[in-house]
Amino acid sequence: MFQRGLISVLFFGVSLYAQDHNSPQHMHMQMPDMKMPAMNAAGMFLMNLSSGTAVNPAAWPMPMIMKPLGSWNTTYMAQAFINDTQQSGPRGGDKLFSTNWFMTNAEHQLGKKGAFQIQLMLSLEPATVTDRRYPLLFQTGETAFGKPIVDGQHPHDFVMSLGFQYALSLGENTTLEFYFAPVGDPALGPIAYPHRASAMELPQATLAHHWQDSTHIANDVATVGIAYKQFKLEASGFYGTEPDEFRWDIDSGPMNSWSTRLWYFPGPNWAAQFSIGHLAHPEALEPGDQTRTTASLEYSKPLPGGSWSSSFIWGRDHSTYTKRNLNSYTLESVLPIARKNFITGRIELVDKDELFAGQPDVEEFLDTFYGSSFRIGGYTIGYTRDFDIFRHIETGIGANVEMYSLPDAIKPYYGDHPIGGNVFVRLRLKASS
Repeated sequence: MFQRGLISVLFFGVSLYAQDHNSPQHMHMQMPDMKMPAMNAAGMFLMNLSSGTAVNPAAWPMPMIMKPLGSWNTTYMAQAFINDTQQSGPRGGDKLFSTNWFMTNAEHQLGKKGAFQIQLMLSLEPATVTDRRYPLLFQTGETAFGKPIVDGQHPHDFVMSLGFQYALSLGENTTLEFYFAPVGDPALGPIAYPHRASAMELPQATLAHHWQDSTHIANDVATVGIAYKQFKLEASGFYGTEPDEFRWDIDSGPMNSWSTRLWYFPGPNWAAQFSIGHLAHPEALEPGDQTRTTASLEYSKPLPGGSWSSSFIWGRDHSTYTKRNLNSYTLESVLPIARKNFITGRIELVDKDELFAGQPDVEEFLDTFYGSSFRIGGYTIGYTRDFDIFRHIETGIGANVEMYSLPDAIKPYYGDHPIGGNVFVRLRLKASS
């Protein structure tokens, strides 16, 4: 009953109408009332990228401030949650913490058809998420204090992104792009959840993060892409190991992994991608490599006070060591109502085989009698209310509830009906008007 109700909320007001467009990649741009330096088609292309070379639907009104800096066009975006989480069951946890990020881009025209951009993204989570994790039931991936993280989410690195991009307009409908980043986002998966339009009112990570978009912080990334009309094709090389648990530094390694991604933009409200990549030894404490395959469809329609945005994402990891295929499915949405109210929802189904990492006796027992992986369902419903407190900051106060479905075999370890709750304050830079 709850699942059906949540699905109804997620799809409330769905419109299947896709508008006609001439250049949907340019629709993010909302120029403020000031004299901006010259920007050609290549510059517009670059400044609409969100994380690395990934994008939200073009119709989404990107919440950014635009300022001229000499002959450069600069943009600024920032968001922070101050969140208190409470979770039930034998493995639940409680914590007050903050997830946050700040991003700035600086774009400069190079000739009539080219443009160059620097992208910097920072996070204070190494300081605001203490003990190298925050509680999140059934979450897995990466390490803390030399042990695998289970039922918790790791903080992001201080330097989330440092990238350099060049775009060249080859014609009215064709753009060539190059991207290099000591820390950045290769062409693999949908846009990462911290920057995804449909997840902007949810402070906690997706349970499927390491099945879908965990490479949004990778090292030594090089990408080349070409966009033609409604399509964009990209290929990346990068260092495949996840960042280590020392979050203040910048990691590096050989460019031993690859990915490729195809985007399709049927209209300004839509963005779809299919991607596949090979990750060399992604987890520090796990042997073997991974092949990751993802597909996603995102929709965004501007409404008074925000945008109704939804995403459906599938991701699969194949381990060369265990030979297992683990699937994940995510459906999430945010719906603004009467300008200052936001209804949020997220549904996830994820195959987990690391829930008892570090407990070899339990892992062996469950593997013998019940199998090596378990299908976990996560169901989140939430509400945020905006208040006019600060002039240049969108301030929201909200809460959400997370409920879970799980196999009977692991209920003795988690409880029959584990549940989590979050109460938060959301702070976001207000877009230029």
